Amino acid sequence: MPWNLPTLLTWTRVVAIPLLVAVFFLPVAPFTQNVLATVLFVAAAITDWLDGWLARRWGQTSAFGAFLDPVADKLIVCVALVMLVDHHRVDAIVAAIIVGRELTISALREWMAQVGARASVAVHSIGKFKTVAQLVAIPMLLYDGRLGGLFHTRPLGTWLIWVAAVLTVWSMLYYLRQAWPVLRDGGRHSGRQG
Repeated sequence: MPWNLPTLLTWTRVVAIPLLVAVFFLPVAPFTQNVLATVLFVAAAITDWLDGWLARRWGQTSAFGAFLDPVADKLIVCVALVMLVDHHRVDAIVAAIIVGRELTISALREWMAQVGARASVAVHSIGKFKTVAQLVAIPMLLYDGRLGGLFHTRPLGTWLIWVAAVLTVWSMLYYLRQAWPVLRDGGRHSGRQG
């Protein structure tokens, strides 16, 4: 396992996951819990961008980093959604859609890689829009308060998380459609070299 700054930044996201849960059990005011959870999630999102940028810029990409990075991303999003459902800020159906999609597409990509057809489920712009909607919605819902005295974050966060859920289904259908020829024949004619 390589130890470099990009990998360490990815590990900080892994460490942030239990901390995000723990914040909601601290004996402090709910507003303080919300602020701490928001800061943790936003910091994790920044490290997600930063570790990828540094790895490419410094030529420190690795198979382990390519594995750990999306796992850390998906885990922190899923854990944040569970905490938001627990605090009645996200509908369970939205969380189920997003978590279910992440599991399905992760499994699909793993299988497609095994049969030599991973390019069929390469990241698409729909998935990127979904990620942006999630990464804006979740901090707003974690914060759950007035932002700078201008507006309350929950209504906009709720609207955006529903947009993310719709994009989640759309992107899942897109990826499944792209993978369908390989799925249909069980990966036998995927172009993998013997």
